Amino acid sequence: MSEMNYIPATGKRKTAIAQVRLIPGEGPILINNKPLEEAFPRLEHRYQVLQPFLLTDSLKRFQATIKVVGGGISGQAGAIRHGVAKALALAEPSFKAILRQAGLLTRDPRVKERKKYGLKRARKAPQYTKR
Repeated sequence: MSEMNYIPATGKRKTAIAQVRLIPGEGPILINNKPLEEAFPRLEHRYQVLQPFLLTDSLKRFQATIKVVGGGISGQAGAIRHGVAKALALAEPSFKAILRQAGLLTRDPRVKERKKYGLKRARKAPQYTKR
């Protein structure tokens, strides 16, 4: 984070939290100091991270430095997408309508339901035996 003129935003999904810093100018997307391809080997996760940039056609306008903690790969990709969308909306107010229409500015509230006693998981009951 060499420059101070960045746009900060925080994205969340499940238990993952992403701190996004958009820096104006062309450059790489670094996730935990790794390039995007190294951080997310799967194409669907890479697409998820790039989706806000592709929708707003601003991939070549910003360089991103992202720190993400918690959750799994899918949760982290979702958190980054949410954070990048929020940062883009702050950077360019005209992008807000496009990102809102695509549903990228809304935090996905779905999280894992807690396990209940007497059950195997949140809702799965042990097998019923008659005798």
